[in-house]
Amino acid sequence: MTQAPTPTADTVRRLVRSLLRNGGNGANGGSGADTAAGPAVRPVHEGGDPCTWWVGTRHVLRLAPDRDSAARRRRELRLRDLVRPQVPVAVPTSVAHGEWTPGLTCTLDTRVPGTTAEEHDVSAVGEADLAGLLSGLRTVPARQAEALGVPRSAPRSLEALRRMAVPAARRLAEADEFDPARLGQLTPAAAGQLAARPGTAVLVHHALTGDHLVVGADGRVRGVLDWTGAVLGDPAEDIAGLALAVGSGAAVRAATLAGYGARPCLRGLWLARCDSVLRLAARLDGRDDTPLPLLRTRLRRAWEAILLERATELREGPAGDETP
Repeated sequence: MTQAPTPTADTVRRLVRSLLRNGGNGANGGSGADTAAGPAVRPVHEGGDPCTWWVGTRHVLRLAPDRDSAARRRRELRLRDLVRPQVPVAVPTSVAHGEWTPGLTCTLDTRVPGTTAEEHDVSAVGEADLAGLLSGLRTVPARQAEALGVPRSAPRSLEALRRMAVPAARRLAEADEFDPARLGQLTPAAAGQLAARPGTAVLVHHALTGDHLVVGADGRVRGVLDWTGAVLGDPAEDIAGLALAVGSGAAVRAATLAGYGARPCLRGLWLARCDSVLRLAARLDGRDDTPLPLLRTRLRRAWEAILLERATELREGPAGDETP
């Protein structure tokens, strides 16, 4: 495995100058905040991931830390071009790309204006943006995505996830973080009824976290970042991601607007709820380093009560309950 050096501001400046000089695809007008020493650069996450850097005010540089990431970044460049015409929100455009160290790729992307869903709530119009995202992903031809190397991913077992969440919920109860009786709503029979159905796989972003949703001050969803984890798989995974990122109510409303029926919406809801319990319990036990306030927020979002679960009786439903 290639051992990546730790990037510094000086190495990032040199790399950006080289990228813009040797094939910037129209980006050689500068970064928007150049100095005599080169473009102004700073890590996106101070003290955290050293492989993502702001470049001026208009670009972001992403450095692959290992060969697996490099392969996914190469695939992402082609996938974003495939997805962009199908969705109503911005997908980052690469203005230059290459290798930042032998065997490890880098890409200089346009910066999508806005902040994250962790900083701004999504408005009702923003929910329509999310609906357009979900419906657009469903229209991406699976064969074309597979031809780019997008892998297929088997759906998770909700019953297996439920069984793991039960002791985790008890652990949260001991810490006065959660009432485990709430998880009792998901019985083994209900988990079985919410199992993924064959033939429902679509292109799934698979990482619709608050950090990857760019939201404007008006609550509109302006863009979606980081397509490296995309798979052909269970659309309920993206509904679950949205439940953790923007709340269960907004996620289910967006999925319903996108044409998804009660079954995939409820499946996504319960995937998110079990995940939120498991992740917070892991954090309390020292097995997860995600900030505790963020995990508590995600737990609260996932466990929002929604009308759909009160109005829907789980049963073997008609085809209309499935993905159109």
